[in-house]
Amino acid sequence: MSSHHFVKENQEPALIIANGQPCSEALLGQLLEWSPYVIVLDGALDNVMSLGVKFDVLLGDFDRMEANQELFPNQPDIEIVHTPDQNKTDLEKALDFLIAKGQKAVNIVWANGLRMDHTFNNICTLGKYAPQINAVILDNYSKIYVLPNDFKKYYAKGQVLSLFALGEVKGINTKGLLYNLNNESLYIVERSGSSNESAETGIVEISYKEGILILMECND
Repeated sequence: MSSHHFVKENQEPALIIANGQPCSEALLGQLLEWSPYVIVLDGALDNVMSLGVKFDVLLGDFDRMEANQELFPNQPDIEIVHTPDQNKTDLEKALDFLIAKGQKAVNIVWANGLRMDHTFNNICTLGKYAPQINAVILDNYSKIYVLPNDFKKYYAKGQVLSLFALGEVKGINTKGLLYNLNNESLYIVERSGSSNESAETGIVEISYKEGILILMECND
């Protein structure tokens, strides 16, 4: 499995392979096909190497391993980035690295499953970095991202769409959902918009005035 790297950098999303539950090889292959720049977090290295994935950067604090170019005899151009700062997660460090390079968008896989604290923190990280980079977490069943204040997208009837507030989100209005919201609020503890769905095949519209609103496109 490899990344073809035939698209122009910064015009297509980069790809971060984190250290959670691996997704299907089919999904990973699709993302690699269109990713000009691939970052692997150090905890995922063994699994990535076993799949034969070609990548550009290995990044992390390397607290469980010693990384050097000798590990990659068939990929001599891999950049090894040591990020020892313990005040940030490796995912945050990878996003910082991409932002510094001018990258505008990134897909993230293997970011959920396994340890729940890592999953929860990774989803919150989407909100933290939303103003700086368009980041999307994907797995076999879900696509998770922060919504802009005005959002429109075409969906087939019955597509599960769950809305979650990171903190409090005010002034939410929706059109095209089975259960629409009319200038309402969602709260991280008290109220979510889980397991809503598109009412008909067509455009769904979601807007909100304040806060950070997460959309999860889910499939069973």
